[in-house]
Parts: sequence; structure tokens; C-alpha cells
Amino acid sequence: MQRLFIITTNSVLLILLIIGIPAATGTKLGDWQVSSAHAMRLLLFFGLGTAAAGNLMAALFIISGRKEKILCLEWTAVFAALLLAHWAFTRGYFNFEWLKQMLIWLQKRF
Repeated sequence: MQRLFIITTNSVLLILLIIGIPAATGTKLGDWQVSSAHAMRLLLFFGLGTAAAGNLMAALFIISGRKEKILCLEWTAVFAALLLAHWAFTRGYFNFEWLKQMLIWLQKRF
């Protein structure tokens, strides 16, 4: 039962972070955008960091079962990896220019 609670809570949190924050901060009224992209980045960074820290704290201090601790640590790794990827993307360490170039090449080729 505890494993189901961990998986459900983290899945809902992940959906809220990945879908909910961009949808809420990207709201437009006509041609006017309600919030900035900077606010979205900050909310996403804070949410991913809080989720990773919460899972780590749960694994270290709250959860008692071995399998449940491993599950919390796996979710910590997922949120930490997403946080690192989002940080690297916003800093410009990687981009999707390669994908754009490949699609243009394929479009010209076929």
C-alpha cells in the first residue's frame, strides 16, 4: 500500500510539474501573456528541487521498508535528472539544433 502511495504521489507531482506549470504560466489573454517565461523556469526549478529533496528526505527519515526506500531513491534520481536537464537546457549547454538540422535534411532529401 505504501508503494502505491509513493508511485501515485510522485506521478501526480510529475504531471503537475511537466504539464501544469507551463500551462498555468503560459496563459494568454488575447495577445497579452499573463506571466513570464522566467517565472515558469523558477517555478519548475523550485518544484523539481522540492520533489527531489522530499523524496530523499522520505527515503532517509520517514520510510522504513527497504523496497520503499529504494523506490523513493529512484524517484529522487528521476526528479534530479529532470532538474539537471532543465538547468542545462536553460543555460544553453545543450539544445535541439541538431534535431532541427536533421529534420531539415530529411525534408530536403525526401
